[in-house]
Amino acid sequence: MRRPKDFDAQLKALAEKAKTLKDNKLYRLGELVVATGADTIDMETLAGGLLAMTAAKDPVQRASWKKAGEEMFRKGIRSTKAGDSGNSESAQTHNRGRTSA
Repeated sequence: MRRPKDFDAQLKALAEKAKTLKDNKLYRLGELVVATGADTIDMETLAGGLLAMTAAKDPVQRASWKKAGEEMFRKGIRSTKAGDSGNSESAQTHNRGRTSA
């Protein structure tokens, strides 16, 4: 005779996995903010920039942003705008954990 499945345990395991994935995503987004140097920008400006990016419909502009992002990950360094120190450790850490989509 077959044992019945423990659906409650499976649901609990799935909920824990979902929470872990969400926490990991938030952590990696934080790493990305630091790696790009955006942690030096005040929160309101950063939020406004992200809102503008999500509202942008121009495929040429989006392709330009994507290319710049890919280049950053390829080089493993952050942008050296306005006398930035060029600390690449955080970007390299983020790049090592990156998985292909």
